[in-house]
Amino acid sequence: MTETQPSPPAPPIRVGISSCLLGHEVRYNGGHSQSRLCLNTLSHYFSFTPFCPEMAAGLGTPRPVLRLVGDPDQPKLVYTDHPEQDLTQQLQQGYANQLDQYHQLDGYILMKNSPSCGLERIKVYQPNGHPHINRGRGLFAAALIDRYPRLPVEEEGRLNDPHLRENFILRVYAHYHYRHEVLANPSYHRLLQFHSSYKYVLMAHSQVFYKQLGRELAEAHREPLDEVLERYFSQLMEALSTPARRKGHTNVLQHLLGYLKRSVEGEARQQIAEVIDRYREGKIPLITPLTLLRHYIDRESNEYLRAQRYLEPYPEDLGLSNRL
Repeated sequence: MTETQPSPPAPPIRVGISSCLLGHEVRYNGGHSQSRLCLNTLSHYFSFTPFCPEMAAGLGTPRPVLRLVGDPDQPKLVYTDHPEQDLTQQLQQGYANQLDQYHQLDGYILMKNSPSCGLERIKVYQPNGHPHINRGRGLFAAALIDRYPRLPVEEEGRLNDPHLRENFILRVYAHYHYRHEVLANPSYHRLLQFHSSYKYVLMAHSQVFYKQLGRELAEAHREPLDEVLERYFSQLMEALSTPARRKGHTNVLQHLLGYLKRSVEGEARQQIAEVIDRYREGKIPLITPLTLLRHYIDRESNEYLRAQRYLEPYPEDLGLSNRL
């Protein structure tokens, strides 16, 4: 009798992170900015790749305070007390080789307010010592996004918002799934399978992208595969770039309920519809109607619905839907 071989373990989900958030003492004052969320929770799901561009550039610790100066669109990095010393090229040389190694990352978590790692709202100072009205982006963060525009990137502080946290983690898993399920062995068939599984995730986030991608895939076989895959990936990540709203989730929940009209008796369907309506009104969290629908979908063994990533776009143990 032939024994069933176990499936090989899934590749780890690699996420880049500012070193100080993992407790590494690399900040300008020799300290760190340890993140409990990253260390105590996300580390169970992600394999973190830490990096500090300022240390990689040889600026050392402790070090004088750094700031950005000049044009907010193309700022320069200097020491606050010695603005005549331009450190921009030194920093860029420090992270250039590191960027080349990030093609296998599925996300990045940055330290806020940093002239190198800050994602947004970073002060850029004028010659008179006052900051510009327009804020900038840290030099490393800007280079990272320029090199990998589809990569999910977020500041650690913003992850304290439950909607932003859920959206970032959803995007990390979508990025990971697309790389391993489509790009690792590309074909039109694999792309269509992936799209089918993410159909309701897309519907919850954007009706526009949901319809647009469906139309494009209907004609995709007429175009070169590499062009189709590239365009789809860009549009997928753009569609998921903002958190889904309650209205979008309600629409998807009602669509899923519609598939059960022949297999679930009327009274039970009415109860599910009432739970969905209570979610729509903001009286209960998303996890409640989701759990109820999953129960009936599993009971009916509807393979099409069970394959929908919307029902579990990331591990349930993260508890993200409890706060939506």
